[in-house]
Amino acid sequence: MPSSPQRYDRQTDVLVLGAGAAGLAAAISAREAGAEVLILEKCPPETAGGNTRVSGGSWFENLDADQAATYLRSLCGDFPLPEAVLRTWAEETRHTTGWLRSLGANVAVNGAYTPEFPHLDGADCYGGYRSVDGRMGDQLLYRFLVDAALAHGAEIRYATPGRELVLDGGAVTGVLAESADGPLRVRARTGVVLATGGFENDPAMVRDYLRLAPCPVWGTPAATGDGHRMAQKAGADLWHMGNMTAFSGIRVPGSETGFFLAPPAAGHIWVAPDGRRFVDEAPALGGHGQHRIRGRDELHPAQPAYVVFDERTRRAGPLCPPRTYLPVGWKVLMEGYDWSPDNQAEIDRGWIRRAETVEGLAAELGIAPEVLAETVRDWNAACAAGYDARFGRRPESLTPLDQGPYYAFELAPLLGWTSGGPRRDERCRVLDPFGAAIPGLYAAGSVSSTYSWAKDGGFHIADALAFGRVAGRTAAAPSADLNDLEEINAG
Repeated sequence: MPSSPQRYDRQTDVLVLGAGAAGLAAAISAREAGAEVLILEKCPPETAGGNTRVSGGSWFENLDADQAATYLRSLCGDFPLPEAVLRTWAEETRHTTGWLRSLGANVAVNGAYTPEFPHLDGADCYGGYRSVDGRMGDQLLYRFLVDAALAHGAEIRYATPGRELVLDGGAVTGVLAESADGPLRVRARTGVVLATGGFENDPAMVRDYLRLAPCPVWGTPAATGDGHRMAQKAGADLWHMGNMTAFSGIRVPGSETGFFLAPPAAGHIWVAPDGRRFVDEAPALGGHGQHRIRGRDELHPAQPAYVVFDERTRRAGPLCPPRTYLPVGWKVLMEGYDWSPDNQAEIDRGWIRRAETVEGLAAELGIAPEVLAETVRDWNAACAAGYDARFGRRPESLTPLDQGPYYAFELAPLLGWTSGGPRRDERCRVLDPFGAAIPGLYAAGSVSSTYSWAKDGGFHIADALAFGRVAGRTAAAPSADLNDLEEINAG
């Protein structure tokens, strides 16, 4: 396809697709390197920003780059990363706080967070959370980055999703997008940065790559794998497509999005469709996608289940944390839903099933009553003994289910974000299946996350900001070597 300027409606140096943390960081860094920048964002202003907008907006403080590299190697486990990517991650995440402060952010410590995987080598690099104004969520990071990008002279065009990469002789030279005025063809003189987010809300991709039936999403419904398909059509290879971050979540009938589950009491069990427990429901270690189970860091939760609890737990407090405590997630921030303090409103809505007896609850769920009754009896016996012989659940979490009525809801892996996407190198250049860089194409953020397996709290925002910066300055100066790019960024 010829790349003559006459074929394009717009021209720019660096074209960024997506206005989340990675895309905005890329735009700011490209502007710092002197490039003209246009951002095309899929959603209108009211819902733009991807998962960044509804996330905690916090990043981990990297105390030591060498130890951080060791920690990431440990977290990767059986799925190692290229050493150059790993080392760049370790170095770049070290500079995130300083970079944001240089932009004028009021960065402060947010809580007393410790490593989620303290048993792994390198975990002492973890310095807790840092956040804008020292506060989690409430769109603070997103709004700061938007203001910073505009202040640096980047242009953001909303409700303009990219649909196809324009190629000329194997090089990416622009993007064909959709707008309210019809098709929009934009030429990118030096590079296109994909920062389009994950594929968690594309049911076919979730089935094919995660081996899950369609799940509710925690974040933006707009994460439908657009950048993945564009990159594949341009010849990109893929990496760690089977990895994800999922939370224990409540499926809401008829809704794409779900609620993050954080029961106020330990009095609950998970049962499979056959009515039997199948896993330690409350492992002690882990938290952002993987937990320590059976001596390994495994995906958790990794399959649907029913959560069964009793009146004691129902009265203990809301199953979903209120926004005053945890102002994150699409349901809470964008749909404005406040979970009821005693869970009664959600019972009345039919999201939570209720019955006077365990056998009656089983009938509501389509489970053999005698099987669920036996499961609850076994659980209560384990609680009385102070030892869970089946799955080794922590003694402090052994609370019996013995106060009717009884309740249950459908637990689904609540997909926070996917990790896999177009394979890239340490400069964010997208690679083809033979390891060659596709000229003019770069990727950062959840469309091509660094994480091949486990990750800690604040890692996804840190990754998006780190490699967003790398992608932006590389796209602005494609012929510069990495040391030159670091000097550009520092200066």
